[in-house]
Formats: sequence, structure tokens, C-alpha cells
Amino acid sequence: MHDIALLPEALNPPILKRADGKLRQVGLEIEFLGASVSGAARAITRNFGGSVEVEDPHAFRICGSRLGDMSIEMDLRHIHPERHPNLRPRLNRYAAAWLGTVISPFVPRELITSPMPVTQLPEMDEVVQTLREAGARGRGAVLLDSLGLHLNIDPPRLDVATITAFLKALLLVDRRLRRETARGSVRLTLALPPEYPKAYVQRVLSPDYWPDLTRFTADYLEANPTRDRALDLLPLLTYLDEEHVRSVLPHEKINPRPAFHYRLPQAHLSDPNWSILPDWERWLIVERLAATPDHLWEAGKAEAS
Repeated sequence: MHDIALLPEALNPPILKRADGKLRQVGLEIEFLGASVSGAARAITRNFGGSVEVEDPHAFRICGSRLGDMSIEMDLRHIHPERHPNLRPRLNRYAAAWLGTVISPFVPRELITSPMPVTQLPEMDEVVQTLREAGARGRGAVLLDSLGLHLNIDPPRLDVATITAFLKALLLVDRRLRRETARGSVRLTLALPPEYPKAYVQRVLSPDYWPDLTRFTADYLEANPTRDRALDLLPLLTYLDEEHVRSVLPHEKINPRPAFHYRLPQAHLSDPNWSILPDWERWLIVERLAATPDHLWEAGKAEAS
């Protein structure tokens, strides 16, 4: 585990506050196997306070914990019919509850936190330990799908120049982040999100690529009509221009929110030494590069040559 008292600066992004002066926030999604949804929810309230509310047999809400509100649910839409009334085929609540129980050994559970100040992020390792003690397990992937540690991160500004800078930065270090995330494992490598198309990478890394929001969104949707990317910009772009995104992806499951959805990290709850902090520190490589436009320009120029 990290000694956070020794790493205050290392854990801070270079721009700590949003344009409105408020501390930037981050929300987490942690996927795991093993522990039941109800058992994990009650273990968290025992250690962090709050109350448990049952949404359905496989989805629980935690309200008022000392780290804010959370939810824990099985990660399959068909077993939450009340939440997805237009999903087909639509199961009744009894069939959905039965199906969730049958498939529970194979389908991940997902802990989802409300946004919290980035300064609270190290405390989430205590939540990971609580989940582990409740029986949660996982080693980064299930079959060929990732057991994700997803980060939903406040941008410092909600303008297209900031979004472009972060995407450029991510693309410049993507290979390094993938290599470190996969830990040399072919199985974990196969579970990573697909890489961005090469022609799109070249376009974005061009020193002259600083489009307006309409052009940026159109280019992104043409090259990446999927949520399955290391830096999934669909939630943010939908928040900024929902009509444009829905016109291209009317059936994609997208929750609009003003956040970068960083999907590359993997969760390893079976490893007693696993912490969320190394993946956060890897994200900070992107943050620091995005905050230095001169470096982005020089790196883009080198890529183009």
C-alpha cells in the first residue's frame, strides 16, 4: 500500500481546481466477483456508515457514507428491468431476480461511487479492503473481458481545447499505459479496450489539430462509435452536445456527464497488495502532459515527421 503522507504532491493533478474554483472530483467504478451485492453493500455501511436501500435483488444503494453515496449492482442490464423498461427482451422482476442468482458466479458486480474530491481518493483503498474482506475477488479480467477500475474525472475546464489536449496526451502515452496495465500478461492485454484507429491517432496528434466542438465530435464519432476506448469521451461529448451524439449512436448506452471516463485500468481484488493509486498516478502522466501545450505541440510535430 502507498504511504499517502509521503505522496501529497504526487497524487495531485497539476490543475487541482475547476474553472469555477471548486476542487476537482473523481468518481470510481470497481468491478469484482465473489461477494454478493447485498453482502458487499452491508460491509461498506458497517465500515463507512450510511444506510442501505434495495433497488432490486441485485442492485443496492448506499446513502450517506463518509465517502458519499454509492451503489453496488450486478453489471447486466437485463436483471434490472425497472431501470431499463425499453430493453428487449424485458424480463419481469421475478424472472430477472432468478436470472441474476443463476449467473452470479460469472457476471461481475460493480461498485459505483458518487464524485468525491480528488484529495479523498486514497481513502478508496479502505473500501477495496472492505470489499476484499466481504469476499470480493478478481484478477483483472473475466474470460476476455476486463474487470474494470474506471475513473470518472472532472476536466479542469469544459471546453474543446481542454478535451483535445487531454486526448492528445492520452494518445501519446497510450502504449506505455497499456503495457503497465497488462503487467506482461497476454490474457490481460486481450481484455484491454481496443486501440484507437491509426489514422485517427495521426489526425489528432497533428500539431494543427485544434478543432471546434462540432468538428471534434464528428471526428470522434466517425472513428470511435463505441464506449470501448481507453479514454471514453462519449459521456462528456453527450453532455456537451447530446443531439449530435444521439443522431449517430441512438441505441448506445451512454450516461451524459461532464467527466473524462478513463476505462483502461483493471481491478485486482484477489491481490492483497493491489491499490487504486498506481493507476491514478498513471492517469496523472496524462494530466501533466495535457497541462503543457508546448510539449504536446513538439510531440505532435515529432509524430508527424
